[in-house]
Amino acid sequence: MASWRDFENEAPELAAAVKRRFELHESHVLATIRRDGSPRVSGSEVAFHGADLVFGSMPNAQKVRDLRRDGRCAIHAHPSEGDAKVSGVAIELTDPADRAAAGADPTGEDHAFRLDLTAAVLTSVDQEQQLLIVEVWHPGQGVQVTKRR
Repeated sequence: MASWRDFENEAPELAAAVKRRFELHESHVLATIRRDGSPRVSGSEVAFHGADLVFGSMPNAQKVRDLRRDGRCAIHAHPSEGDAKVSGVAIELTDPADRAAAGADPTGEDHAFRLDLTAAVLTSVDQEQQLLIVEVWHPGQGVQVTKRR
């Protein structure tokens, strides 16, 4: 797993493109794992603070219970000009200093998480060449690019 900064260091162009996609809109889609193993999708906002991609939740949300039980998740940026997704393990920030560093209320009742990344994907279309372009990054493995008609 890797921090957002690790991603930026290993694949700066892809990290910048993925970040731009997330910053275009405020709300995105968070996928968590329900107790029975099925997926749950919820709206979520993300932010970039220091070395981390962080996101939060209101108190008592189902997604918080999901993440506390099994931190594996994925966040899909609001789709418009290309498709960006990140996945990894959510780590809840409970220490007031960590919460403040992530831009959350240090003593608030809301929940704050950082994402330890296991993958990032950017999908785009080259209209001129009629190609679907999929760029995939995994920590320590570089960027793999697939082009399909």
